[in-house]
Amino acid sequence: MPYITEQDRARFAPVEIEISNAPPTTAGELQYLIAVMIGEYLLNTDYRYQNMNDVMGSLAGAQQEFYRRHVGPYEDKCIRKNGDVYVNSVIQAAQFEAGFAELDKKEY
Repeated sequence: MPYITEQDRARFAPVEIEISNAPPTTAGELQYLIAVMIGEYLLNTDYRYQNMNDVMGSLAGAQQEFYRRHVGPYEDKCIRKNGDVYVNSVIQAAQFEAGFAELDKKEY
């Protein structure tokens, strides 16, 4: 995720304060706020594919960062608490080993 400088973040401090005073409490409200930000971005840039692609990339990057920072660690805790799905672990290990066996067969 592209982190921005503290100086650039200062521009958005008032927005952060407003959102913290009236935070979204449902998925619909969260999606609404995201849609408003996207709309403002599109109103303030040229309406062209590159900018639409930038929106899609930003959403994908934010989703991946959310998963990396929140969902992944939560799932890891649940695995430690409840145990891993054993079959998946065995399959992954077997596929990993099979991949290395294929590499060992190749001549470079």
